[in-house]
Amino acid sequence: MKTTNPKVEALLNKTEWQDERNKLRAILLDCELSEDVKWGKLCYSFQGSNVAVIFAMKSYCALGFFKGSLLKDPEGILVAPGEHSQAMRQVRFTQAQEIEALGPVLRAYLHEAIALEKVGAKVDFSEKNELEYPEEFQMVLDGNAALKAAFESLTPGRQRGYILHFTGAKQSSTRTSRIEKCVPTILAGKGLNDR
Repeated sequence: MKTTNPKVEALLNKTEWQDERNKLRAILLDCELSEDVKWGKLCYSFQGSNVAVIFAMKSYCALGFFKGSLLKDPEGILVAPGEHSQAMRQVRFTQAQEIEALGPVLRAYLHEAIALEKVGAKVDFSEKNELEYPEEFQMVLDGNAALKAAFESLTPGRQRGYILHFTGAKQSSTRTSRIEKCVPTILAGKGLNDR
């Protein structure tokens, strides 16, 4: 399997999860997907739409499906990468033999993912927009018009990041502390993890 994209070559030459990456890559390319590097990961698309990505984490290697929540998953192998993931689903591996054993299943899932792209299927992200502001934050917003305007001007993803951060605290005092620490960042128009 020859590649001419230097970014792809660089990822394939990394020693961590090298065998697993190559086995997943062979399956993905066999499904006639286009290959590129996005977000520092091997990314595979169909007619310009992202379908799958290969993740190399510390404790596992994963094949991620961008619209995985729409897949049927008869084998029960898909997992959400995080508690708040709405669309992405992954199949995780700790050794190359697992990929070999699941090869036909992975191909079937990939063909289903491609079929979803062909019909223009969309993930319903309405839950993402239904954020419930913690009482402590709502009180601060109500008393600070500049902060409210700055928060409302943030992208929906940045707003969501802050709300999840604030509501992740169990105690009111911790929520209040988190809010106070984030006020300057919000006023600067930055997201929670922006530098």
